[in-house]
Amino acid sequence: MVKELLRRLSDAHGVSSNEGSVRDIIRAELTGSVDEIAEDTMGNLIAVKRGDDFSIMIAAHMDEIGLMVQHIDEKGFIGIVPLGGWFGPVLYSQRVILHGKKGPVMGVIGAKPPHVMKEEERKREIKIEGMFIDVGATSDEEVGNLGIEIGTPITIDREFAELAGSRVTGKALDNRVGVAMLIRTMQQVKSPHTIYGVFTVQEELGLKGAKVSAYSLNPDCAIATDVTIPGDHPGIEKKDASVEMGKGPVLVLVSASGRGLMADPRMTAWLRETAEKSGIPYQLEVGTGGNTDATIIHLERGGIPSIPFSIAARYIHSPAEVVDIGDIEAGVKLLVEALAGKPAL
Repeated sequence: MVKELLRRLSDAHGVSSNEGSVRDIIRAELTGSVDEIAEDTMGNLIAVKRGDDFSIMIAAHMDEIGLMVQHIDEKGFIGIVPLGGWFGPVLYSQRVILHGKKGPVMGVIGAKPPHVMKEEERKREIKIEGMFIDVGATSDEEVGNLGIEIGTPITIDREFAELAGSRVTGKALDNRVGVAMLIRTMQQVKSPHTIYGVFTVQEELGLKGAKVSAYSLNPDCAIATDVTIPGDHPGIEKKDASVEMGKGPVLVLVSASGRGLMADPRMTAWLRETAEKSGIPYQLEVGTGGNTDATIIHLERGGIPSIPFSIAARYIHSPAEVVDIGDIEAGVKLLVEALAGKPAL
């Protein structure tokens, strides 16, 4: 089931450049289902199903946003920097896991309590620069004895859970959703073409793994599986985000108002025609914010026709993201059907 796979992926911990635990799950899932699995020097995991000379790359980034230890003061409080795009108030008072040399250490993100803030301070956003982690230690020496040092990666302590119907919540659904969708696609796909399933690193820090892997593989075209913001809940309007959860995967025509990617029309036509022929629901999006691996892939070599293929996810870049399992299952079905053919490039 996609749900149980997503549970394991969401509960795994893997900030940018430390994606190993996620990579292990992927490797175990795909061993025996693909012709080759390789890891490049940057850490991208590349699963290959061999076919003819026409190659299609599907990218899904493994990394999640997190934090890193920047300094440790004499009382044992730990200063942090963000890895990826956090909104400060989301982090305040969260429980976290520090992945130290001696194993995981629990901690809590603290900041100045609002009870002692002046009136003007309460009106301002709590900044990450003013936060710290409390692991219960009373000195820097005690923190060091726990195996924590400058550079130790940190993730949110949050477990996957089921909501009503087919909705689920968890951390890192951006982009373990795309990873789950790509795993299931690679397990099921039967294509005459060569398919590269690329599980990329460091997307949250600038699409870095996708750039390296796209250059190395030089595919004929590419799809990036990721998540996107729906406009179906209070606080946001459909005019700002047109897609909805539960209505199928999303073909992203434009990301970041065109500053990111203009999807190749031939890629769009290929996926739309497949969906309509197979009776698979899908949505179209013209986005104003956010990029995917497709943004960098399409600029590699002499240009690689690309499109983001996304799942609507509420509350992204938070510890409690929400998706609809039905959308992921429809996404897998559409990819498998499409990969039986190819775009008219």
